[in-house]
Amino acid sequence: MSFVRRLGPALFAPVLAIVVAVVISSAVMAALQVNPLRVFEVMIDFGETPTQQINALVVIINRAVPLFLSGLAVAIAFRMGLFNIGVEGQYRLATIMSAAAGAAVSLPGPLHVVFIIVVAMLVGAFWAGIVAVLKVTRGVSEVISSIMLNFVALGLASYFLTGPFRGSEEGSQIVGTTQIPESGWVPGLNGVLSALGLASPPRQLYGFLIIAAVVGVLLGVLLNRTRFGFDLKASGLSPSAASASGVNARAMVIKTMLLSGAVAGLIGLPDLLGQTHAYTTNFTAGLGFLGIAVALLGRNRPGGIALAALLFAFLDRALVPLQIADFPASVVTIIQGTIVLAVVVANEIARRLTRRAAERGGSQATGTVVAGDGGTGPAQGPPTGPAGTTDERQGAQA
Repeated sequence: MSFVRRLGPALFAPVLAIVVAVVISSAVMAALQVNPLRVFEVMIDFGETPTQQINALVVIINRAVPLFLSGLAVAIAFRMGLFNIGVEGQYRLATIMSAAAGAAVSLPGPLHVVFIIVVAMLVGAFWAGIVAVLKVTRGVSEVISSIMLNFVALGLASYFLTGPFRGSEEGSQIVGTTQIPESGWVPGLNGVLSALGLASPPRQLYGFLIIAAVVGVLLGVLLNRTRFGFDLKASGLSPSAASASGVNARAMVIKTMLLSGAVAGLIGLPDLLGQTHAYTTNFTAGLGFLGIAVALLGRNRPGGIALAALLFAFLDRALVPLQIADFPASVVTIIQGTIVLAVVVANEIARRLTRRAAERGGSQATGTVVAGDGGTGPAQGPPTGPAGTTDERQGAQA
C-alpha cells in the first residue's frame, strides 16, 4: 500500500505533463492547419511487416540508450541542487578523446572496450571537475561555468578532429578520426531478438544497452541505498544542516560533479562503439541538452528517466515518417518543447501537493526524519531545516 502511495505522486507530474503537451501541441497544429489526429497516426505507424516493426523499435531503443545516459548524468547533479548544463561539452570531448585513444591502441576484445569506456569516463569527469573546482574555490555558478566550458569543449573537439586526431583523407566530405579496430566494438544484440523468435531487423540493436542498464541500476543503488546518496541529497536540501551533521558540502559538490561528468562521458559511446566506430563531423549532437528534459520528465529516478528517454526517442524517430508524409518536422519540436514546459509546471504542482500532504500528516508524525526514496523530499515526517531553504531546494530538484 505504501508503494502505491509513493507511486501515485511520482507518476502524477510526468503523466500530467504528457497530457498537457499533447493538448497544447494539438491546438498549435490545428492553428497551423495541420490535422493532429493524422500526425499522431503517422507517428505510431511502425510499418506493415514484422521486420519493419521490429526495426522501428530498434531505432527507438538505440536512440533511447544515449538519452538515458544523458538523463542520468543531469539527474545526479540535480539531486544535489546543481545544474550540470555542461553535459553536452563533456560527452562530445569525451567521445572524441576515447575514439582517438581506442584507435591508437591494440588490445584484446573485452579489454579494448573497457579501455575506451574508462578513457571516456575520465575525460568527462575531468571536464566536469573544472566546474566543481571553480564553484567551491571561487563561488562561480556551475550554470555559467559549464555553459562557457561547452563552447571550449566543442572548439577543442573541432580542433582535434581537423588536426592531430584526423584519420580521414584530405578532401573527404566527412572528416573523422581513425576507425577503432573491431576488438573495440560492442557487438549488437540482434541474436537475442532471433532467439526470442522476433524478426531480425537490418539495423543492429546496440549492445551498449546492457552497459547502460547496469549503470542505471548501480546509480539507483548508489543514490538511494547508500550513505553517499543520503549525504548528496542532504547537502542539496540544506548545505548548512549537512555540514552540521558532519558532511563536507564542498567535497560533495566535487564528488557529485565528477560522478555526473563520468556518466556524461558514456553518452556518445553507444553510437561510437555500436555503429560509427569513429568520431566524425556528423556525430550526433544535442544529447546533453535533451538529457535535461529527460531528467526532468523522469523525476531524477533511473526508472523514470528510462521511460522518458524512450518517449523522446519515439518522438525523434517520428521525424522521418512525418517528413515522408509531407508534415512539417517542427511538429516534433513543438511536442518536445511543450513537454519541457509542462513538466516544470507539473513538478511544481506535485511538489506543493506533496508538501501539503506532509504538513497535514506532520501533526500526527513522531518528528523523526528518515532517508528519502530518491524523490524530491523526505519519505516521512515534516520538512526539516528553515522552511524557505528546504522548499527552494525541493523545488529545484523536482
